[in-house]
Amino acid sequence: MGILDSFRLDGKTAIVTGCSRGLGQGISAGLAEAGADIFGVDYFPEAAETKTMVEKAGTRFAYFSANLLTIEPVEKIFAQAAEDFGHVDIVVNNAGIIKRNDAVDFTEAEWDDVININLKTVFFMCQAAARQFIKQKTGGKIINIASMLSYQGGIRVPSYTASKSGVKGITMLMANEWAKHGINANAIAPGYMATDNTAALRADQQRSEDILARIPLGRWGTPEDLAGAAVFLASAASDYINGFTLAVDGGWLAR
Repeated sequence: MGILDSFRLDGKTAIVTGCSRGLGQGISAGLAEAGADIFGVDYFPEAAETKTMVEKAGTRFAYFSANLLTIEPVEKIFAQAAEDFGHVDIVVNNAGIIKRNDAVDFTEAEWDDVININLKTVFFMCQAAARQFIKQKTGGKIINIASMLSYQGGIRVPSYTASKSGVKGITMLMANEWAKHGINANAIAPGYMATDNTAALRADQQRSEDILARIPLGRWGTPEDLAGAAVFLASAASDYINGFTLAVDGGWLAR
């Protein structure tokens, strides 16, 4: 296999959570362009825009509407994906939320909601992925979405910081346990991206200027900036990478 061929995902099926917009949409489009069929998951009734992008790339799209604040849909997601496409090869755990409040005022609900979707559901999605890969005897690729706050403390987002630090940790644990099954578990840590989660930061002129001043590339990231990293970690080109969290941050951590 030539080096460029090793990045192809032809014949693969990828489950992508939070596929309807933002980073999940960009990742879905990138994986599709590399040849993967996409089984998209989100809490909206449909994901028409993502479906159009995937089909324009020449691959198939199926959609499953689910609320990932609980783990109740997890088994159904994998059963439906296997029914629709016959197999699952790649799982991207992108769905997540953020709650902003001073740590001294942070509520139990703000803590629980974020931990449930960002960490608990992510773990059980990974567990279901591993069981599916082992059953298929095919190995597979797990890609979790971490954060700059997997490395840093941040401010006013205690449950988000806890969840994303946890994502980095469990990604390493899963690599340790599941590598023997041919499973690669890695994560991507996006920098400051122009998505719904950062709308409040971008609307605050001083915070936005402070953030941009620290990014060597001098701009907010876009969903398209994650596509290459996702394709790489989903493909045979990354077969010897396991348990690593790759920063896609415009140089933020280098400062």
